[in-house]
Amino acid sequence: MLCDGVHPLFDVSPEGRLADAGDLPLPNTGLAEMRAAMPPLVDALIRKHHMAWLGGDHSITLPLLRCYRRWLGQPLAVIHFDAHCDTWRDHFGEPSGHGTWVYEAMREGLVINECFFQLGVRSAGQRDAREYVNDQGGMIFDARSLRGLESEQQLAPVLAAIRQRLALHGNPPVYLSLDIDALDPAFAPGTGTPEPGGLSSNQVFTLLEELAGLPFVGMDCVEVAPAYDHAELSSYVAARFVWTYLCGCIARGATPQG
Repeated sequence: MLCDGVHPLFDVSPEGRLADAGDLPLPNTGLAEMRAAMPPLVDALIRKHHMAWLGGDHSITLPLLRCYRRWLGQPLAVIHFDAHCDTWRDHFGEPSGHGTWVYEAMREGLVINECFFQLGVRSAGQRDAREYVNDQGGMIFDARSLRGLESEQQLAPVLAAIRQRLALHGNPPVYLSLDIDALDPAFAPGTGTPEPGGLSSNQVFTLLEELAGLPFVGMDCVEVAPAYDHAELSSYVAARFVWTYLCGCIARGATPQG
């Protein structure tokens, strides 16, 4: 019902503009092999299309950012919805994984640290990991600080802070990374690492709708795990988030650079 539907806020439809590039033919022998195989496939797509990447776990975001950084010739701003900070320096003893990509992206200069925004973070963790983005100059709007804020008016300070920070840095290209576990498990039970106390679907919709005018160059939606879902709640809300993002890009003219 989404692909031929007219969005109730943006009054546009992505019908006739969408195509499915299919699954990337990636090896499943290991993380390093998967990431090594991604660049030629990703590079060819991002030069032609505004991509919405569907994971998979959050380990796909680091190689995607490497590709966008190389293509654009500059680091990116990132809006990151997640229950977890993903700033660990190792992943349960492994040097890299879906919990380390933010730390690695900042260390590699793939992103503008001051324009890295995290929303919905709430998981347990050591202080240096939890506050890493703030310590590097970015901004964290954790789940506790967002409690009870759903409407455009209630979220106005958050929206203004993001817009002002981006403007101070010349409105750089923006990448959106949306981990479905940013939502409370009541809204998205189908994920591998659920964390109670999360965002509502209304909060995320408001933020996506109000930030639609930013110069987005692409997005990913990750960590949807249908095997753990109930009545396809997580899949439905993930699909609607991506649909809302795409309709917002069409309505606001946020098209890829290059």
